[in-house]
Amino acid sequence: MSNKTGKKKKTEPAPETEQETVQAAEPVTEETAAEPEASKAPEPKEAPKPEEAPTPESLLAAEKDKYLRLLAEYDNFRRRSQKEKEGIYTDVRGETLKRFLPVFDSLTRALTTTPEDDPARKGLEMIMTQFETALTQLGVSQIEAVGKPFDANLHNAVMHVEDESVGENTIVEEFERGFKIGDKVLRYSVVKVAN
Repeated sequence: MSNKTGKKKKTEPAPETEQETVQAAEPVTEETAAEPEASKAPEPKEAPKPEEAPTPESLLAAEKDKYLRLLAEYDNFRRRSQKEKEGIYTDVRGETLKRFLPVFDSLTRALTTTPEDDPARKGLEMIMTQFETALTQLGVSQIEAVGKPFDANLHNAVMHVEDESVGENTIVEEFERGFKIGDKVLRYSVVKVAN
């Protein structure tokens, strides 16, 4: 192909070696001139030490340990969930039964104010017996109060009286009956304590 202008292209001569190119790019100073050529080369990295391959026995032991830990964790979770479930059931049952205690109080007051010869009294006694049976079947027990020593965990003292015929810290009168489910108190007995 001919060039229309008739001028030839100039080509630049290629550098003879790479070292000459590097030397041309970096100015030579006293420090670089004093360093030997070996120090300019990057230091070889140390080869990592090969780790010992795990044996099948160690792998099996590790997996067994992991399995046992997971099994124990699940067992703890199951027990904790069961305990929480039982606690919720007891709490709900207790709260529900507390709603029926005012009915018990009303029946008790009705029985104390109804004369013995009134025909309605027999019906009230039958209802009261049925109500007490239902409470017993649900696990509710009455808290004993009159004649017993005062216990702050079961009784609520609202009055105090001096009476030498009764022992110290003895309950002489009960104003409101107390109830409990197992060891949990649904309602404290409201009482009068002597001495």
